[in-house]
Amino acid sequence: MEVAANCSLRVKRPLLDPRFEGYKLSLEPLPCYQLELDAAVAEVKLRDDQYTLEHMHAFGMYNYLHCDSWHQDSVYYIDNLGRIMNLKVMLDTALGKPREVFRLPADLTVYDSRLCASIHFTSSTWVTLSDGTGRLYLIATDERGNNTSEKWEIMFNEELGSPFIIIHSISLLKDEEHSIATLLLRIEKEELDMKGSGFYVSLEWVTISRKNKDNKKYEIIKRDVLRGKSVPHYAALEPSGNGLMIVSYKSFQFVQTGQDLEENKDENMSEKIKVEPLYYWQQTEDDLTVTTQLPEGTSKEDIQVQFLPDHMSIVLKGQLFLEGKLYSSIDRESSTYIIKENNGLEISLIKKNEGQTWPELIVGDKQGEFIRDSAQCAAIAERLMHLTSEELNPNPDKEKPPCNAQELEECDIFFEESSSLCRFDGNTLKTTHVVNLGSNEYLFSVVVDPKEMPCFCLRHDVDALLWQPHSSKQDDMWEHIATFNALGYVQASKRDKKFFACAPNYSYSALCECLRRVFIYRQPTPMSTVLYNRKEGRQVGQVAKQQVASLETSDPILGFQATNERLFVLTTKNLFLIKINTEN
Repeated sequence: MEVAANCSLRVKRPLLDPRFEGYKLSLEPLPCYQLELDAAVAEVKLRDDQYTLEHMHAFGMYNYLHCDSWHQDSVYYIDNLGRIMNLKVMLDTALGKPREVFRLPADLTVYDSRLCASIHFTSSTWVTLSDGTGRLYLIATDERGNNTSEKWEIMFNEELGSPFIIIHSISLLKDEEHSIATLLLRIEKEELDMKGSGFYVSLEWVTISRKNKDNKKYEIIKRDVLRGKSVPHYAALEPSGNGLMIVSYKSFQFVQTGQDLEENKDENMSEKIKVEPLYYWQQTEDDLTVTTQLPEGTSKEDIQVQFLPDHMSIVLKGQLFLEGKLYSSIDRESSTYIIKENNGLEISLIKKNEGQTWPELIVGDKQGEFIRDSAQCAAIAERLMHLTSEELNPNPDKEKPPCNAQELEECDIFFEESSSLCRFDGNTLKTTHVVNLGSNEYLFSVVVDPKEMPCFCLRHDVDALLWQPHSSKQDDMWEHIATFNALGYVQASKRDKKFFACAPNYSYSALCECLRRVFIYRQPTPMSTVLYNRKEGRQVGQVAKQQVASLETSDPILGFQATNERLFVLTTKNLFLIKINTEN
């Protein structure tokens, strides 16, 4: 059985600035341009049956504005007439109206259970599109950045089941066989799940291929499904198509697809029904007690129990019942077992190292269940009592005052269950690499190079660090490429934040609230005038600026995108452009 490699993210120290002093509020005006839309954005609001946090993450916080990463300063949105509208910006002072480049064939207003339509720019000449009803489109385009009138042609469209949104897609060309792989996200009801919300998250990896240039027909050649319990913060396919990476709070795993999916579902159901552990075990400081139920009619002659210093085995009627390496050593001479009247087998193991706590009985064995008695729980609680207190600060003069959660600022508190970054192999469908992110909170993702995977930004202490995945580098799969100083701390103080972004050249980062306000945080730049730090009496060489833009609208913000030159903000009826780089 293959085991995933536990990895870590290597921070580049030269990209950190331990002397960063903070952002200085700048009152310099930012040029802001407003365009009124011909038709409102096709916003789809959550239904009554979409009430979970996962529905809110996936659909309620959906970014309705799409940036064509292959062509800077070109954004798209879909309006309620089913039109894909595009705005290309060459000159801010000569802005034209967004123009229609494609119209969805279906009338979306007749679908009650649809999701928001989603779009992904797969390559410079391919687009992947979902109309929100469960139908997937592959569209061939001209070189989108060169023509004023683009031609979009549907090359494939098919109903793929329940509605989904597109997370990511890639274009592959190998031996004249062109393929497009895409990741689709669904939140589906699981009737047998009696715990939690009863919903699970499905990620479907669909590969659509055309065998050669002469054959124009595209067909689905592969469908793989991953399941999890939380909406992934980040999910992207590798440019080679050999794997994918996921950042999420709860892990994902592949399930069988096609006809095998129903068989696997039956197996999963039987596994849920079969929850009774094979054995139970308890421990004290001196010994361990293992109990298990034997088949009816079992006699003493049918049982063989063997003790070794670090090993135990149970043979029942010539068949191996339980066997494995013990967590620690035992005194084999003093260890015993008895068969009780109710066909129960009770084994007593004497610890060689008294006082040692065993986290597991048999190394790697998951068939048993550990039972902790109330006395042990009370003893553990008493040993940990000094670490916390019901009082805010009961003894301020004490050398080591107790930690109290009320002393923490909100931005210092993280989710109890830490995130993980996983890499899955596309052929074996197994997890190959795992990074436990701990308190490195996920912030946002950005496409720096469209030929590479999207980068993801994580909070590290108070800073925000940008990581570029490199699937081809097995030893150094994630590269630290940029740092946004103190941004992890700053963003945590924004209660009403909705979208987060940064420029592909890392020159600034920005976040917007649900209504009106946009915050821009620029990287430190050299000062044109002499400035001194009064406290330290030294000259300050560079300053990082914070700027705030307030939009003239009361409509909620539905989309937010950043390029090197501009910020684009989409509301229901307007598209705003904020000029960030004013030097050009």
